[in-house]
Amino acid sequence: MATTRTASAHWEGSLMDGSGEVTLESSGIGTYAVSWPSRAEEANGKTSPEELIAAAHSTCFSMALSHGLAQAGTPPTTIDTTANVTFQPGTGITGIALSVTGSVPGITAEQFEEAAQAAKAGCPVSQALAAVPITLETSFTG
Repeated sequence: MATTRTASAHWEGSLMDGSGEVTLESSGIGTYAVSWPSRAEEANGKTSPEELIAAAHSTCFSMALSHGLAQAGTPPTTIDTTANVTFQPGTGITGIALSVTGSVPGITAEQFEEAAQAAKAGCPVSQALAAVPITLETSFTG
């Protein structure tokens, strides 16, 4: 069954001087302020499209990795993923660096690395962002 999730954005003013907000409509969990300085300089309590992409990517990757490990008969105890999305003003998003730490009883670090690489390739958000270089660093705690 397909699902559709919705977010909306409201913007006022020019790019450099204006500001806006993004609302997570489907979940109803919040409305968050956005501005050009929060995107291109310091966050200062506001979010950016890149931070929202990082949230989506880290979550999707963690879910894909957890599923792959469980399907192989070795469900994880924990998966912790960070996604760093780099934005270069004037160029755009130039890269995404995923970093994952996992605790998975019954497998080796090499098997964890293989599962993580498969999750990176199979994660729907990774696939949607395939035009951007995506790197992956793994850490395995056994």
